Amino acid sequence: MKQYIELLNSHTLLRRLSTIQLISYFGAWFSNVAIYTLLINMEVSASIVGFVAMLHFLAGVVQAPFSGSIIDSVSPKRLMLILIGVEIIATISLVFINTITDLPFLYILIFFKMAAASFYFTTEMSLLPKVLDGDKLQKANELHSIIWSISYTLGMAISGFVVYIFGIKLAFMLDAMIFVMAFKLLWSLEIDVKMNKVKEKFLSMMKDTFTYIRSTPKALHLMLVHSFVGLTAFDALVALMVDTYYVSVIATSLALGLLHSSRAIGLVIGPVILGKWINNKRLIYIFILQGLSVWLWAYMMENFYLSLLASVVVGFFTTTLWSYTYTLLQKNIEEKYYGRIVAYNDMLFLSSAAFTSYMIGFLATHDFSLEMIAVIMGVAFMVGGIYYAWVLKKEKIEEISV
Repeated sequence: MKQYIELLNSHTLLRRLSTIQLISYFGAWFSNVAIYTLLINMEVSASIVGFVAMLHFLAGVVQAPFSGSIIDSVSPKRLMLILIGVEIIATISLVFINTITDLPFLYILIFFKMAAASFYFTTEMSLLPKVLDGDKLQKANELHSIIWSISYTLGMAISGFVVYIFGIKLAFMLDAMIFVMAFKLLWSLEIDVKMNKVKEKFLSMMKDTFTYIRSTPKALHLMLVHSFVGLTAFDALVALMVDTYYVSVIATSLALGLLHSSRAIGLVIGPVILGKWINNKRLIYIFILQGLSVWLWAYMMENFYLSLLASVVVGFFTTTLWSYTYTLLQKNIEEKYYGRIVAYNDMLFLSSAAFTSYMIGFLATHDFSLEMIAVIMGVAFMVGGIYYAWVLKKEKIEEISV
């Protein structure tokens, strides 16, 4: 952890952004336990659980073609303040969801809440390569993933207890206040980044981006490689596991919180151990090990306590897989296209996550066991590793540390 602390101490902007990120991501995951507990209490079908999980990612897919051009032409601070404001409004509005007849309203709120969260994430990830480079950029991305994981751990775990003791509505209200805190911190932050003066029209920028992608095939390949990480969208699977196997063992909200927290422990410790070892060629092994860990999870799934242990193993490889593939893309594209390429990259990643979430619900309602669904997901990671190995042979991919 020493290397991450040194990076934060040497970069004031990164340190402040990381603090805001920790708070806002905590808020993003804090309400998730409440949402899935609400759905399970309503006794909705597996397909609805899958659809809600899909909505968490679909919003980012829809906005991606436009967000990149906006990011490359609008002040990042102004944009991020607006997006946190949208999250505040959408989160506090969740208290009005009471019965199954309110599901359409829930869908709309989740869509806008996650659209803002995704847009914020893309804006910040487009900002990092403008202030950092090489190994420092990789460490910043790893740090970003660690903060995400810590927020995920604390958000899910604490929310599980809050929902269990105080109820769902109070959890939503506390979540809105967390976003207010992030808004105030961002308001006082100075972000002095030179903006390239954009003379192109909006549609011309989009056309130029597609032209660049066609002329730079390795950019598209690396975007597709990163999209395989979207297979780690396990939220729907975890909710169905709790509903199917664990409700007789432990309260719904506590089970959700503990399962997600266990996986997040792996998410935090993974990059600390693997960060110095990983390189372009070794990334292939991470894909394979991620698939094997999901198979282990499938094997232990019916036992709640063994599933907690397997969840840690599943999370162990995920952060490195996410951060390294993301940094590879940032390293191998031109600065002019950071915002737009990152936005399209997130579109592919979120499309993969949305499809994964939908298919979990779809397969569960068509007589596929949850264990078999996990096995299929493990196979998909293996396919991702094979595809990445092919990309390494076909394209000249720069090493991150160079």
